[in-house]
Amino acid sequence: MVNIGIFGGTFDPPHVGHLMLVEQVRSQLNLDEVWFIPSNEPPHKHAARASVEERLQMVERAIKNNPSFRLNTIEVKREGKSYTIDTIKSLKAAFPNDQFFFIIGADEVAYLPKWHRIDELAKLIQFVGVKRSGYSLETSYPVSIVNILGVDISSSAIRDRIANGQSVKYLVPDAVEDFIKERNIYGYRNSQVDRKTPADE
Repeated sequence: MVNIGIFGGTFDPPHVGHLMLVEQVRSQLNLDEVWFIPSNEPPHKHAARASVEERLQMVERAIKNNPSFRLNTIEVKREGKSYTIDTIKSLKAAFPNDQFFFIIGADEVAYLPKWHRIDELAKLIQFVGVKRSGYSLETSYPVSIVNILGVDISSSAIRDRIANGQSVKYLVPDAVEDFIKERNIYGYRNSQVDRKTPADE
């Protein structure tokens, strides 16, 4: 039996906060692998700014240096909104001998009662809640709690910084930033990293 962590999200873009969170959960729970599952059309969020293809490539670049991380495209291949219950049922049917752990942030723990078919879902998978300052992890659903060291980074804040010509170095992996620059995603300004200083002239 393989113990597999599931980490879903829009990943618009993926950032170092995602990687730090997942690696600490993987280590504490002794997971064999963690699968990053980008959503096609998230049911509770606005549409992603980057295309599906761009988000897949960014995730690939973000996780390439960790042999325990995998990209799984099950949701982007499914048309329409991505519901966790459909994903988990498909994964359990495809890998009946493996055990899955669904990793969610503290903000999502409070939102669990509103998840699509949550009562059925809670019987199919073990939820892992990541403790975060300012959020309560109290819920009537079975959730294993993991304490981690983390940084307060969000994809939306990164998009805003990029649009405003501010540096995102160390907030996203270098390979992800390079890709954003090459594709001019989120209004990336070429002068952001190529701006000359007086010493260069």
